[in-house]
Amino acid sequence: MKKLIVLLLGTFFLISCGGSKKVTSTSRTKRPVPSHKTTVAKTKKPTEKKVVKESPKKPATTLSYQERVQQYIFEYAGIAKQEMKSYGIPASITLAQGILESGAGYGDLTQRAKNHFGIKCHDWQGDRVYHDDDRLQECFRKYDHASESFRDHSLFLKNRKRYARLFTFSKRDYKSWARGLREAGYATDKKYPQKLISIIERYDLDKYDDQVLGRKKNRKPGKEEVAVVSRMTESSGHLVQKGDTLYSISRRYKITVEELKAYNNLADNNIKIGQVLRVAAEEEEEDFN
Repeated sequence: MKKLIVLLLGTFFLISCGGSKKVTSTSRTKRPVPSHKTTVAKTKKPTEKKVVKESPKKPATTLSYQERVQQYIFEYAGIAKQEMKSYGIPASITLAQGILESGAGYGDLTQRAKNHFGIKCHDWQGDRVYHDDDRLQECFRKYDHASESFRDHSLFLKNRKRYARLFTFSKRDYKSWARGLREAGYATDKKYPQKLISIIERYDLDKYDDQVLGRKKNRKPGKEEVAVVSRMTESSGHLVQKGDTLYSISRRYKITVEELKAYNNLADNNIKIGQVLRVAAEEEEEDFN
């Protein structure tokens, strides 16, 4: 009997111990286990801007500067001679100033405003543009046609008292005219006279003064000039020659007269010998490279 009681007590004790262990184990599994996993917020890395170096815009033509000057002379010599006949300003001076002031027609101010001589607004009532010069964003005159700029240049010199001394010089004396312009305050550059004289002598511009004054020189164009004219007409358009009309030129290039006038901003049918006319629409440059 005693053995039975001891056996029962031992069994009860073993059952009790096993149950407590089981409960302990269960309680441990229910406790929240601290997580050691780190939550990383996904942040987008700032996008690195690719620095793209803008390549300089290609010039409107592949002509060199010297060829551009020759093109300018062929295009505007007729106008300069006409201004000389009307107002007495040597054509050589007008052309040299135009070449220098306008970058041979490719300067920013000339491209934007057809202002070939850097004439500022002053008492101007017409259209205007603003351009950095001696000071930032100075006011300059804007024209619809290059010929208007040439005419305004003539009137500018003719009608202002400070330039009156210029008209006492001989029309063949371009050196005195160049120096006189600087002395009268046309330009602030101390080397302005030398620059004009250099352009006149390098490109033989005084021959146009002689043509107006009736002094003929027997001079044949050099090989370089012939090459420039040929290349100029091929890349830039048609060089107007004696007998040409807008109609004949339009027929030659298979375009209409109206298209020809539009390409060259012509208000009427008047064209001059030596003038270069575009015979195709000018290609527009892209806004971005």
